[in-house]
Amino acid sequence: MSRPDFPLNLGCGVSWRLFGTGPAIVNAFEKDELDLAYIGLPPAIIGIDRGVDIRCIAGGHIEGTVISAKAQYRGFPELKDLQAILRQFAGLRIGVPGKGSIHDVILREYLSRLNLDNDVELVNFAWADLVTEAMARDEVDAAVGTPALAVAVRRFAGGKVLYPPSLLWPWNPSYGIIARKDLLDEKRAVVEKFLSAHEDAAEMIRKRPAEASRIIASFVGFIDEEFVMDTLMISPKYCAQLPEAYISSTMDFVSTLKRLGYIRRSVRRDEIFDTSLIRTLHPEKDHYRNGIAA
Repeated sequence: MSRPDFPLNLGCGVSWRLFGTGPAIVNAFEKDELDLAYIGLPPAIIGIDRGVDIRCIAGGHIEGTVISAKAQYRGFPELKDLQAILRQFAGLRIGVPGKGSIHDVILREYLSRLNLDNDVELVNFAWADLVTEAMARDEVDAAVGTPALAVAVRRFAGGKVLYPPSLLWPWNPSYGIIARKDLLDEKRAVVEKFLSAHEDAAEMIRKRPAEASRIIASFVGFIDEEFVMDTLMISPKYCAQLPEAYISSTMDFVSTLKRLGYIRRSVRRDEIFDTSLIRTLHPEKDHYRNGIAA
């Protein structure tokens, strides 16, 4: 994959790879095939638990898990209670990206909390596109995944968002920047330049969303600018900072992952995060709650 039209100026070549889910990214780290990645943090925690030597070195986006379904199902604000919304799918199937992805973990946690885990069948898919196709063919009755998946379900499967992502799990780390731990020692200057470019890109999304949408649509090739803008607006919370709320929400996932059997031990905060670079590059308050310019 060629690099997007955005100036990285890292002083070295960049090879971009696309993965269907976070767990697949962690597997690539485990095989020493990656140095840096954009990934939801629960799969990274699962990898750290099994010995993959990676750290989260920057944030990126929060609250990016969205529940969607066909128009006949009721959602917020008609139903304000999440249990009532999910109970509509008792005896039915919900499609979600790969097991261990942040979307999978959030959904399984809520079904467990609401005593619905034996009533609703989860179907995991290797790629989000497959969830949309399954919705269109009525093979699943709802979908849980990224804002892009929600927009695809709305556009191609006649769906709608059932519950605001900001209410589902506040501050959940839908993606951050993960790096090999030794990369911070071996190529710290390169990583610093990458994080500067990452924050510039997040700022472009916040302040110049139309321009960002054009770039993203042009790079991806099979979606239009309206699709990208709709995706950004579902959960418009982008920044590179790692504020305490982001970290605390991530640590809540440690307990959840252990309780659900995804990890064997309570992974420590210092095993997950290295904030040394981003706190220097982004000393001001985070911008997650600033939203996107009109």
